[in-house]
Amino acid sequence: MIENKRPIGIDLFAGAGGMSLGFEQAGFEIVASVDYDPIHCATHEFNFPGCATICRSVTGLDGRSIREIAKISKRDIDVVFGGAPCQGFSLIGKRALDDPRNALVHHFVRLVSELRPKYFVFENVKGLTIGEHKRFLEEIIEAFRNAGYLVEENYRVLNAADFGVPQDRRRLFLMGARKGYTLPKYPEPTHFRPDGRCSLPFVKQTPTVFEAIGDLPEVEEFDVLLERDWVFAKFAKPSSYAQVLKEFNETRNGLELLSSSLRTIHTVLSKRRFRDTRPGDVEPVSRFLKLDPNGISNTLRAGTASDRGAFTSPRPIHPVSPRCITVREAARLHSYPDRFRFHVTKWHGFRQIGNSVPPLLAQTVAAKFIEKLGAAECSECKLPISCRELLELNMSGAAARYGVETSVIPPRTRKEYAAHA
Repeated sequence: MIENKRPIGIDLFAGAGGMSLGFEQAGFEIVASVDYDPIHCATHEFNFPGCATICRSVTGLDGRSIREIAKISKRDIDVVFGGAPCQGFSLIGKRALDDPRNALVHHFVRLVSELRPKYFVFENVKGLTIGEHKRFLEEIIEAFRNAGYLVEENYRVLNAADFGVPQDRRRLFLMGARKGYTLPKYPEPTHFRPDGRCSLPFVKQTPTVFEAIGDLPEVEEFDVLLERDWVFAKFAKPSSYAQVLKEFNETRNGLELLSSSLRTIHTVLSKRRFRDTRPGDVEPVSRFLKLDPNGISNTLRAGTASDRGAFTSPRPIHPVSPRCITVREAARLHSYPDRFRFHVTKWHGFRQIGNSVPPLLAQTVAAKFIEKLGAAECSECKLPISCRELLELNMSGAAARYGVETSVIPPRTRKEYAAHA
């Protein structure tokens, strides 16, 4: 058996796989992903059939177990990446890393220490760099240093819009290198935004909302999308941005697959309010933003999980049609390719996108590590070979598949599910 020579990576807190996809597109082989949510794991397994999907909490995992499940033995791991949730901050005089609510960050550091990758990437919210929260970030950096890693002290918050993603989304990327390896430099912006407020002479303009979703068929024309999330349809002429995202999408009889497009039923009154709202303004009743076709999207958010009440974040209003955008339209605004599939319900689909790093942003960061490793950047596409049923599992079915308790994610009530599905 010939050993795979592509550099290998492991995704912790993987979700549906935004960072997995970006690192894969840059040239990494993602050998293992870890997430405690069975629904996310099933979606990741569908889109990354060659990756070992580990449906466990990091609190119960060690480096040896991950290596065994991924079947990589003692092979040197090139990068471990992920975004551990940071939820609590200690009182004055106490270490934030000792706060039980921040245990996941502690376990991220622990697993990096046990797996001993050449590099790590810790991704998180920009708020970690502001005010008193910076003390927590300093503790994280100290913990990585104690584990034997060089850490880039001049950490950066990167905006996806500066790298060709039609969305204002800012995330912290903390990079580290094992002793003996040199840290890569942060990527510099490659695009300027449609509003023209950036004065630097970049060569490309960030795609607009219309360039991202304007070629997609109008879902209101397909009654079947009231019952399922896909249909084969004719697309309009794509922009250069959309053309890349359409590559490798499934076709049939001259039509293309429109997936992740379950319709939302709005009242006549809601549609009237949506229609009367000007692009770029917030509709006053729903507080939904109506997307400007000539601008970029606001930050797409996931909403709270079921253990926090299962509240849905405001979903943008389509720039032309009087309705909220679909999961696929959100995916386009997030730089996911059309071949990438999400859970069939709108609730989980939007949650998977809103919780993820835009793949194009992740790819830009990953490319810097490819350079340091002396590997070739590769945009190889691995088409999913998994069964579509993975995207249709409810929590009970997904939990059964991975041998975990359904209570790992507190269930929503039937009323909540009906309201947000």
